[in-house]
Amino acid sequence: MTTGKVLLVGAGPGDPDLLTLKAMRAIETADVVVYDRLVSDEILNFIPAGTARICVGKRPGHHPVPQSEISRMLATLAGTNRLVVRLKGGDPFIFGRGCEEAIELKRAGIAYDVIPGITAAQGCAASARMPLTHRGLATGVRYVTGHCRANEPLDLDWASLADPDTTLVVYMGNANIDEIAHKLIAHGLPGETPTLAVCEGTTRREQRMCAPLARLPAMTRAANFSGPVLFIIGRVADIAAQQDGEGYAAIEDAMAVA
Repeated sequence: MTTGKVLLVGAGPGDPDLLTLKAMRAIETADVVVYDRLVSDEILNFIPAGTARICVGKRPGHHPVPQSEISRMLATLAGTNRLVVRLKGGDPFIFGRGCEEAIELKRAGIAYDVIPGITAAQGCAASARMPLTHRGLATGVRYVTGHCRANEPLDLDWASLADPDTTLVVYMGNANIDEIAHKLIAHGLPGETPTLAVCEGTTRREQRMCAPLARLPAMTRAANFSGPVLFIIGRVADIAAQQDGEGYAAIEDAMAVA
């Protein structure tokens, strides 16, 4: 019987100081680390010299290592009595496909544990010094993905999501932000609803931009973000807009020149 084990570890939103102590201990004791594209270089630097590391990162339209192969790889590595850390950006069970890997590990008879991480929504909101919920502004928060597998059309409950009393956080929505904004407005969310777009949040490369929902697609294109973008849509985003007035003006100026 194998004594190997897999730890599904959340690396957090990017800032190495937001890595949990439990995640850090896992990285320091691993025999091999299998990591995603969204794990920051600063966190990868914590992997000890001599520890095997395997990159299985995906980006839109380019999946060099299919998910099914990643799951098999984890089981195979742990099957040789090694401690395997599967390192994922954010939290492994929030749009991280960690549950799919857990199911396959269980089927293969491989022991595993889950170490949660700070998800991008929490990290980006805190970095912008804004809440996700606030009395009088938002009574709840919802996380949705703005990208479907195999580039299929988005199949979301738009009427439910277009709730002015709820903060909506959209992961991986940059490619479909035109459709997202259009559908939300078509289902009743006001076009002037404040929004916040954050690229590489919590890292030293962070970029963020505030805009009303109706202008979000155009202003996102004008911002020309260079990495993954998270969108926070709702009245609480106005708090970030008030604090980031200079950034808002800079994007407005860029659009005026374009």
